[in-house]
Amino acid sequence: MGEEHPHGGHSHGGHAHGGGGHAHGAGANKRALGVVLSFTLAYMIAEIVGGFVTGSLALLADAAHMASDNIALGLALFAFWLSAKPVTPNRSFGYKRTEILAALFNGLTIVAISLWVFYEAFRRLQDPPEVRGGWMLVVAVIGLVINLAGLLILSRSAGENLNMQGALRHILADLLGSVGVIVGAVVVLATGWRYADPLISVFIGVLVLVSSWKLLKDSVNVLLESSPTGIDAREVGRAMVGLEGVEEVHDLHLWTVTSGFPALAAHVLVATGKDCHASRRELEELLEHEYGIDHTTLQVDHVGDHEAENQELRIAARSLSETRT
Repeated sequence: MGEEHPHGGHSHGGHAHGGGGHAHGAGANKRALGVVLSFTLAYMIAEIVGGFVTGSLALLADAAHMASDNIALGLALFAFWLSAKPVTPNRSFGYKRTEILAALFNGLTIVAISLWVFYEAFRRLQDPPEVRGGWMLVVAVIGLVINLAGLLILSRSAGENLNMQGALRHILADLLGSVGVIVGAVVVLATGWRYADPLISVFIGVLVLVSSWKLLKDSVNVLLESSPTGIDAREVGRAMVGLEGVEEVHDLHLWTVTSGFPALAAHVLVATGKDCHASRRELEELLEHEYGIDHTTLQVDHVGDHEAENQELRIAARSLSETRT
C-alpha cells in the first residue's frame, strides 16, 4: 500500500472500512416504521371522524398533529430507502446523510407543532369550545393504545439512529397528546370546566418542545461534522501518539457520517526505522477496539518526511510527555 512520494519521501496511506455496523438492522427499522405508519394513519382518520362527531377541536387539532407525524414517518421511511442506494464515485458515502436530514426535519417539525399548540391553546383560552367528553375520551383512549404500541415497536429499533429517534419522538409527542386529551376529557366530564383542555395543551407543548432539543443538537452536530458524541478528538490523538514509535499526529479529523458511523482521517509520523505499515495496523486496531472507529484513513510517514501545516491539529509525543509531567 506504500508508494514513492514524488518529492523523495515515502507516503504510506491506509484505509479501514467498516460496512456492516451501520447497515445492520436497517431492514428491521423499515419494517418497524411501516407498521407504526399504518397504525397512525388509521388513527388519524378515526380522530378526524371523531372530531366532527363530538365537536372536539382538541381531537381535530391532534389529528392535524398526527398528519404531520405521518409525513415525518413517511419521510423517515424514504430516507432509509434512499440511504440504501449504492455508492458512486462522486458520492463515496452514498445517501446515508439523508437519515440525518430527515432527523433534522423531524426536529424542526416538532418545534413547529409546539408553537402551533401554544397558539391554539391561547385561542381556546379566549373562547373554550364545548365538546362531547364521553366520545372524546373513547377516541383518546384508542389513540393512547395505538401510540403505546408504536412507542414499543420503535423503541426496540431506535438505538443510536437519529432517523429512528426522530420518529420515536413524534410518537412520544402523540402519546403525550393522547394523555392530554384523556385528562381534558375526564375533567370536562367530571366538572364541566372547559379550560382544562387548553391548559393541558400548553403543558404538552412544553414537553414536546424540550424533547426536540437533543434531536436538533445531535443532527446539527453531525451536519457540522463535529466529533461523535462521547468521543473527544484530543483524547483520541493522545492515545494514538501514546503507541510505541508514533512521534506525531496532525491533521486529525474525526466526524460522524451518519448515526453509528464514525470516521477518522489523520497524518501520522513515526520514528525513523519504524515499520509504517505495522504502525498503521496497530493504530487501526486501537481506534476500532477503544473507540469503535472502524472507518479510518491514515497516512503514515517517517519523521522528517513531512511537517505539520496546521499546528492546532498537531499532537506530538513530546507535548504528550510534557502534559503527563
